[in-house]
Amino acid sequence: MPEGDSILRAARGLHRALAGRTISRFDSVFPHLTHPLEDRPLVGQVIDRVEARGKHLLMWFSGGIVLRSHMRMHGSWHLYRPAERWQRPRHEMRIVLETPDIIAVAFNVPIAEFASADTIDRTEPLRDLGPDLLREDFDPATAIARIQQRGDMEIADALLDQRALAGIGNIYKSESLFASGVNPFTPVSQLTSGQLERIVAKATTFMRANAGEGIGAMHTYAGLRRTTGRFDPAARFWVYGRAGKPCRRCGTAVRRARQGPYARSTYWCPQCQPGPT
Repeated sequence: MPEGDSILRAARGLHRALAGRTISRFDSVFPHLTHPLEDRPLVGQVIDRVEARGKHLLMWFSGGIVLRSHMRMHGSWHLYRPAERWQRPRHEMRIVLETPDIIAVAFNVPIAEFASADTIDRTEPLRDLGPDLLREDFDPATAIARIQQRGDMEIADALLDQRALAGIGNIYKSESLFASGVNPFTPVSQLTSGQLERIVAKATTFMRANAGEGIGAMHTYAGLRRTTGRFDPAARFWVYGRAGKPCRRCGTAVRRARQGPYARSTYWCPQCQPGPT
């Protein structure tokens, strides 16, 4: 599943290409997207802006409509010139937004819906979305308080709860916990405020470094996400995707396990991240 930094970069690219342009054609395989537009068509409306909120991508139109999409595991948005060959097969197309100069195509996007601009902030799941680490106004104290409300959850699962903290996925979950020296299976209730502050700070640093421009952070992203700061493609991560390989700090074999109700992959070093007592 794309993480918050990927969605932010996608939103920036779509915004640069589409903002201020007029829709000349709209098509979708989703009836729930095409039927509501019979009385309020998108054609003729201007794309005002495109933004990211956690893992959600929002496209705002001049007629007071917002298109919310979520990539899940395999979704993506592509940009093409008219008559340019698509890089994905047509049967994977879910949405087409066409302007005279640029065409935006959503492939394999499983979640997409329209909402009124006046009510979008009150709709699920945006209504309950936690603080977004990539926003300028991100408040670490609020994020930590929300995590602490999940005292019975293991910290790795709490970090994935988008109602606590928006944007983190499997990669930043595992990497932030390793960098903080915290075992992913530790209940939130057993962690101090200082430990939670360090975890949130590490996650913020990693995500902002890979999101690139516009948030006042160092820019390490150059086509491949990394948390080690190394540009060697084989040395991008501390533990993620490295099960059975030696820890970059102590040499102990990195472990991997399925965790939580959705059996998400978690990677950790048992030596650098000792288990909860």
